[in-house]
Amino acid sequence: MIEILRTNDAVALSLAEALLQSAGIDCFVADRHMSAVEGSIGAFQRRLLVDRDVEIKARRTLTEGGLGPYLRESPV
Repeated sequence: MIEILRTNDAVALSLAEALLQSAGIDCFVADRHMSAVEGSIGAFQRRLLVDRDVEIKARRTLTEGGLGPYLRESPV
């Protein structure tokens, strides 16, 4: 899996998950519980991961949904 988004913004993360799910793209939110444990001081951001084979589709979906500024740079 590859990280395509990292944020402390719970609303943006929720929107990203919904957009990907509606496009049929499986995703995983890493560090969801760690960021809750640390008290929301922003030390640990949540990371959104997708399979490498759907990375381009996922990035396009999130960009079209208005989340382009939240995307991590592609390693390719």
